[in-house]
Amino acid sequence: MDTQAVLDEFRAAGALLEGHFILSSGLRSPVFLQKAKVFADARRTEKLCAALATKVKAALGDTPDVIVSPAVGGIVPGYEMGRQMELPAIYVEREDGVFRLRRGFELSPGQKVLVVEDIVTTGLSSRECIESLKETGADVLAEACLIDRSGGKADVGVPLIALATVEFPAYSTDALPPELAKLRAIKPGSRDLKK
Repeated sequence: MDTQAVLDEFRAAGALLEGHFILSSGLRSPVFLQKAKVFADARRTEKLCAALATKVKAALGDTPDVIVSPAVGGIVPGYEMGRQMELPAIYVEREDGVFRLRRGFELSPGQKVLVVEDIVTTGLSSRECIESLKETGADVLAEACLIDRSGGKADVGVPLIALATVEFPAYSTDALPPELAKLRAIKPGSRDLKK
């Protein structure tokens, strides 16, 4: 499955949005990928994750023991990747602003981990997740994501295996193009949701 086919799946789900969006990273973009609309369709999610699992298996020289995803966005693709790869799938959650294993989830020192994310923009959440896993002594082999919207520029600290790589524009608030600055900004992500 190539990048265009992945974007077509997002379009078909009504998940490729245009406007003025505040991304989880704080950057602004005229494009937002509302992956929740994709994940609402189990067959579409299965199709995308099956293609990603195939790509991961071809890229990794080592077989992971477990899949770990950052909550909230990575939980659904992490679960489906676990199903596709016949691996357990767990997740980390933010506690006092830091990713931690909770709900009785544990990793052992040396346990081989594949991190699964939904969308990567700057790689910040990924790096925070991976750092929390390394603190357990786990061996993070790589990260897999459905879409790397950085155009391959995001550094997550381990190899990044993306089903689709595309570069959507992203701007700091002090560098907005005039046509974007005219539009009302919408923040559809989940990073700042309060419990």
